[in-house]
Amino acid sequence: MKRKKHTAADDEAQIDMTPMLDIVFIMLIFFIVTTSFVKEKGLDVNRPDDSQANTNKPSKALSIRIDENGIITMGGREVDIRRVVANAQTFLAENNTDSAAIQADADTEHGVVVEVMNQVKIAGISKISVLVKES
Repeated sequence: MKRKKHTAADDEAQIDMTPMLDIVFIMLIFFIVTTSFVKEKGLDVNRPDDSQANTNKPSKALSIRIDENGIITMGGREVDIRRVVANAQTFLAENNTDSAAIQADADTEHGVVVEVMNQVKIAGISKISVLVKES
């Protein structure tokens, strides 16, 4: 009786990787299709173009200061938050500008700053800059 000799090639077990790769690709397609993309809510930021930086046209901007207690100062005098629109419209009537600079203290409540921004937009000023003064 002859015995069959086992060679090294016969002892190695081979695994077919094709079904596993198929499953991985199917799972990848499933996750891509079922993923939902959500648009984040936030403030829109308008950055200036490079062409605007080269123009040396001086423009007088409306200056508004807000201290840490929420006191609003426009033109060197204290203004109530409900009178910001009227004061901004008066400034616009005297000066040809479309920009405003709001300088707020670092400890100012954000709600006050946002409310002042809204009041200035209602007055008709489209470009608003917010500066934060470090304490």
